[in-house]
Amino acid sequence: MAGHQKEKVVPDEVHQNQILRELYLKELRTQKLYTQYHVNPLRKARFLNLIHHAAQGPRKKYTETQTESQEIGWDSEPLVNPERNDRRLNHFRVYNDITLYKAKMWSLGEDDRHK
Repeated sequence: MAGHQKEKVVPDEVHQNQILRELYLKELRTQKLYTQYHVNPLRKARFLNLIHHAAQGPRKKYTETQTESQEIGWDSEPLVNPERNDRRLNHFRVYNDITLYKAKMWSLGEDDRHK
């Protein structure tokens, strides 16, 4: 019997398609797709606490920064009161007669800035 060798038959396209179909049907019988999930009622409170903690911002979760990147913007309160009427910090553009005249000339395209 050891001397007998069977010739290997090359399966044609129809035979390969039948093998794939049987494999597919076998996988469908053994696999179930679960789409409905639920929380274990015994651990529901802990799970909800984790979700609420994760939804908070980093400044509410931690007292100090956890990474170097968090240091930028961690103290987002301005250092100085941003009052708009404080003339020491707000230098608004003031137009007088001559500045209005020059601004109009420059907007029309006349370029005499270097004169």
